[in-house]
Amino acid sequence: MGSMSGLYIGVSGLNVSQAALNITSHNLANVDTTGYVRQQAVLTDFNYIKLGDSYASSMIKGLGANFAEVKQVRDTFLDRSYRQEYGRQAFYEAQYNSVNEIEGLFGELEGESFQNTMNDLWTSLQELAKEPDSVVARASLIQTAVTFVERSENISNQLNDYQVNLNTQIKDQVKRINDIGEEIKQLNWKVRQYESTGQEHANDLRDQRNNLLDELGKMVNITYKENAVGIVNVNVEGVPFVTEDMSFKMDTVKVSESTEMLKPVWVAFGNTDVFNLSRAASSQDNTDIGSLKGLLTARGYKQANFTDIPKRDNFTSDALYNTAVLDYNNDINSSVVMTTQAQFDQLIHGIVTTINDILSPNKTVTQSDGSVIKILDVDNAPVGMDSNKTSGEALFVRKSMPRYGDWEDVTYQLEDGSFESMHTRIYNEEDPSDNYSLFTLGEIEVNPVIMQNYALIPLSSNSGSGDFDIETAKKLITQWQSSFSTLSPNTLTSYNFSDYYTSFISEMANRGEQCHTISTNQAAMADSINSQRAEVTGVSSDEELTNLIKFQHAYNASARYVNVVSQMLEDVITKLS
Repeated sequence: MGSMSGLYIGVSGLNVSQAALNITSHNLANVDTTGYVRQQAVLTDFNYIKLGDSYASSMIKGLGANFAEVKQVRDTFLDRSYRQEYGRQAFYEAQYNSVNEIEGLFGELEGESFQNTMNDLWTSLQELAKEPDSVVARASLIQTAVTFVERSENISNQLNDYQVNLNTQIKDQVKRINDIGEEIKQLNWKVRQYESTGQEHANDLRDQRNNLLDELGKMVNITYKENAVGIVNVNVEGVPFVTEDMSFKMDTVKVSESTEMLKPVWVAFGNTDVFNLSRAASSQDNTDIGSLKGLLTARGYKQANFTDIPKRDNFTSDALYNTAVLDYNNDINSSVVMTTQAQFDQLIHGIVTTINDILSPNKTVTQSDGSVIKILDVDNAPVGMDSNKTSGEALFVRKSMPRYGDWEDVTYQLEDGSFESMHTRIYNEEDPSDNYSLFTLGEIEVNPVIMQNYALIPLSSNSGSGDFDIETAKKLITQWQSSFSTLSPNTLTSYNFSDYYTSFISEMANRGEQCHTISTNQAAMADSINSQRAEVTGVSSDEELTNLIKFQHAYNASARYVNVVSQMLEDVITKLS
């Protein structure tokens, strides 16, 4: 009986050595497989036979070794840390890529800079101020104004197109996220089925599932937990994404009926938003994770214009203004695309309205019914060189709304309380709720009346002397160099047009550099964590070859042991016979 147990010991050595050799060869075969996790054979003692008791210890005899399981060598803490930091890196990388694209539109990286177009318009104004009666100077101003509007419109259109085209990347990522959810669900089912016997772990399937979690963690903020039967339940942005039996899908819908921008929603939860973009991106709150959220943040939710930048003069109280600034920082300033749209449109609006208000000045009056309106200031307005001495013709006009209404008699109140009538025109005010009433990109063009007759440019005195209005010419120069606006409500410095554009580009570049720095630092951190993870999970060919030799020797030793026991049995049986 003792000899037979000896055979059992030898056979167990053969079995565990063979299993260890199989695992080692599997590791070597997958040394270059992405996401493969090193496997180890866990060996334990087999059963013991109690032979009796002695005064020193129990008299037991072991029956050899036993193969317990194939263990994956993973560190779940490193896995979670890697996926979180990798997702944060992708969030800032998406925004940095957007800044790069936008800088290219303005020609600041290569090509013709938009600042050159602004300088050409400024030079034309200077030349016209020197020679107001020069047909060449007037023609030059008109042509540079046309080029200025066309270039501005072109940049605006490309910016808007880029904003809408980000929908494609968003849709592609949503589709990939849905595919990953379905694949994880299928792998969950396979792992549970494979491990249901309790004989072996589905380690290769787990590797595939972990690779999918790595990829998913780059796109969205995830949390996950594995239950007792090997099922991994995954949450995305705090919402169930993969459960034991289901994967919940996302879809994309329009942000609103008035825009082409798309947003991801949960189909199974009543099309609720996947992301709460009203919360500022913060590493402390983990609200800056995932390339999908990075794309949505960079893109924004609408096409912004100058009216989205709050001005103190437009509000009746500090409280209302402060609320508007808070909304601006949460909704507009968080998006690099919308910030660029609003600030660039503010520059164009400032240039256009400044020149217009010099050539066609308005004044604010109170009518007899108490209403306050703006009218053409005919007393101070310069006139054209044409025979009719036309006044009120501005250099830039709105495509869908004239600058003024028809000529009419307007009765208004003087400072002493008396009333006076003037034959003039009422100015059509800009209405933030009506885009067609704004001097905004997409609605601006050079006055077609002036383009047909350069003599209508109002630079002559309205005194009837035929002299040129020197004061108007000077204003065109001085106002260009005067401060007109801050870049945003978060800055205190008020710039002239040239300095505004320089600051505008600098802020964009600084924003891009900031995102790039964070992205680079996060990439270094993620790589460091991944290296630590690889030290645990990675396959070392030298170590595995060493194990291969060790387990081969163990197998040979077990085989020789079995041979010796077999020969002993043979000798015993031969002598007995």
